[in-house]
Amino acid sequence: EEPYRIDLFDREIDTIRTFDPETQRTRERVDRIELLPAREFPLDDQAVARFRRAYREQIEGDPQRSLVYRGVSEGQPPGGIEYYLPLFFDTTATLFDYLPKTSTLVFPRRLQEETEHYLETVADRFEQRRHDIERPLLRPQALYLTADEASGWLTRFACIETFNGATDCDDPDRCRELATRPVPPLGIQPKAPDPIQALRAFLAGDPGRVLFVAETAGRREALLETLRGFGIHPKTSVDWKGFVAETDSPRITVAAIESGLWLTDRSLVVIPEALLLGERVKQRRRRKGPDADSIVRNLAELTEGAPVVHEDHGVGRFIGLQSLDVGGQTTEFLTLEYARGDKLYVPVASLQLISRYTGASPETAPLHRLGSDQWEKARKRAAERIHDVAAELLDVYARREARQGTALPEPDDDYRRFAADFEFEETPDQAEAIDAIIHDMTSAKPMDRVVCGDVGFGKTEVAMRAAFIAANAGKQVAVLVPTTLLAQQHFQNFSDRFADWPIKVESLSRFRSAKETNAVLRELREGRVDIIVGTHKLLGESIKFRDLGLVIVDEEHRFGVRHKERLKALRAEVDILTLTATPIPRTLNMAMSGLRDLSIIATPPAARHPIKTFVNQWNDIVIREACQREIGRGGQVYLLHNEVSTIDKMARKIADLVPGARVEVAHGQMRERDLERIMRDFYHQRFNILVCTTIIESGIDVPSANTIIIDRADKLGLAQLHQLRGRVGRSHHRAYAYLIAPPPKAMTADARKRLEAIESLEELGAGFTLATHDLEIRGAGELLGDEQSGQIHEIGFTL
Repeated sequence: EEPYRIDLFDREIDTIRTFDPETQRTRERVDRIELLPAREFPLDDQAVARFRRAYREQIEGDPQRSLVYRGVSEGQPPGGIEYYLPLFFDTTATLFDYLPKTSTLVFPRRLQEETEHYLETVADRFEQRRHDIERPLLRPQALYLTADEASGWLTRFACIETFNGATDCDDPDRCRELATRPVPPLGIQPKAPDPIQALRAFLAGDPGRVLFVAETAGRREALLETLRGFGIHPKTSVDWKGFVAETDSPRITVAAIESGLWLTDRSLVVIPEALLLGERVKQRRRRKGPDADSIVRNLAELTEGAPVVHEDHGVGRFIGLQSLDVGGQTTEFLTLEYARGDKLYVPVASLQLISRYTGASPETAPLHRLGSDQWEKARKRAAERIHDVAAELLDVYARREARQGTALPEPDDDYRRFAADFEFEETPDQAEAIDAIIHDMTSAKPMDRVVCGDVGFGKTEVAMRAAFIAANAGKQVAVLVPTTLLAQQHFQNFSDRFADWPIKVESLSRFRSAKETNAVLRELREGRVDIIVGTHKLLGESIKFRDLGLVIVDEEHRFGVRHKERLKALRAEVDILTLTATPIPRTLNMAMSGLRDLSIIATPPAARHPIKTFVNQWNDIVIREACQREIGRGGQVYLLHNEVSTIDKMARKIADLVPGARVEVAHGQMRERDLERIMRDFYHQRFNILVCTTIIESGIDVPSANTIIIDRADKLGLAQLHQLRGRVGRSHHRAYAYLIAPPPKAMTADARKRLEAIESLEELGAGFTLATHDLEIRGAGELLGDEQSGQIHEIGFTL
């Protein structure tokens, strides 16, 4: 809960003290603290000797040619060392060794069959990779139990085998049928003639014993009062065990359950309050969102030797942390080195004064002299260049600021019911972005807000909230997207979300016939379409709106300069909401300069894992293994090959490489209906591997696809790579991205930088940080007009 400071006298600990990280003051001395091991394996001399001995016994070949053997011998184990864990210990244990003997094991009836199939897959992979000299493989028997060994362990515990439907089990004490059904929608509709009609009908159908669940005791009382008001009088159970022991129904208790459960064979129904009220209890533990005002948010982002910019003293080089005694108090300082070896000590508490230098490569960063006017001159020159741009900016943004736009009404009960229909819990960042948008839309000034959030972090829901506020106030909404496939998906998502409301949603794309398009345009002019989803066609001169109030732009970087000029003209007239995972340098520059409002959604959804990213050269064995692993766990694979002329040849190669896989092709030159059919079949898992172009970049949401292989990743931009990587990892499964590129010497310097950036930033919410890397690589860009490099190289990008 608080940090410790350990003072050393040579190799002995002198004192251990807790301290306040803000003031650096000591709080108290302690005698001892417990630190858990940083790794699952020991690296002392004894363990290293044991590893070396076991390695020579179990693995053939010269150990000195092995990266693993050499690394452990030198005390620096390479990545993936966990695979060699058995070599560090004389004896090994399994999960079963740690289970209490009174445990009951629950598993599906097909466990034996699945175990044998999995071990066959392991054996196949071992045969494919066994000749790797640098990373030789252990035999599967050293890592896995055999099927017979696993069965032997199962006989030592009480076991329950689960099944659904018919079974030939002859031991009723060992087999259990877990027949379940989804709980139907039971939400309370306050304005309906009978608000609990669905719940009343469900209870009348005799579903069995019913348990209502509230998350806290206070909410239980509120839920009780609501149910009693409708004539339903559940009795209170102290806890879940109490309910199991009681026989009457319905009951109510307190438990952290958000999803309903209906066990049909046990005649048991669990109905959480979220199912009735459409509300979600806020997360118990709020995670602090990122600070949009500073690129350097913590010391972990600074590496020794990296150039940095101090707000008052200019460009220096970070050379480490140092503790100094100041006024009788030991305080920690960042040490910055400037020209001529001068040093500047910055208290850790003043980290907000430091930003990363991005003007040139770290090796050639020009260091300023402390005490000179060099930094002031650089700032003055920057101010003069900014002044040149300011005159051009003044026209659009002065009109936008001065214009009295339409202040939409504050959200009412309709909006709250619409928000309650959202099936997930808003993350803290989502809630902040929604609040900011509501404030913008209900003020008289036209909104121009950028919402930056990683793929799958909930930007679309934020946009839908804004669309509802505008449409419910009688305004029309245009949703502008870069691709036809994304337009189709957004149209379906918006249609589903607004299905219960008198709001008409339409689309314009090449999937619509000429007759359908003309009908939509006519209804748009007449005001009979409330929300229109479309590609760049929406920016055409022929598109007429009756009362346009909001434009939502998804992935602005995919639109050309001409389209952006049209949007620029709209900014002074209507509310503009831009959604992006990686804002283009000019947009990021303007947002950070305060010219456009910025909201960052960096909190990942629950149970989301970072995407493991690898940069490799093409290797048939790696590609085959990646595909087989994903298909083996029931998933699907994207293989991106961005050349239409050779894409069919690549598909045939993959089909030969992965026998048994079902492979299809998708690209933008296909007929609309064929492309739509392919994507629909992929979504419904009718084939395993989709060989495609960058047409999948924006918006395609297939939760079962969790491996993507990008051929010639060096030819793609940073934002493109991040977007494409975001096509996977949209569920609770671990996702993998393989970036296939030529050897480093065959790539440009910028391509190497892009791949290094995307590989190093694989944690959730990395889109904003990647955008700052894009800013470094490409330059800040002119604030108006084309994306020409307008970066000021002397001072880099400072906040």
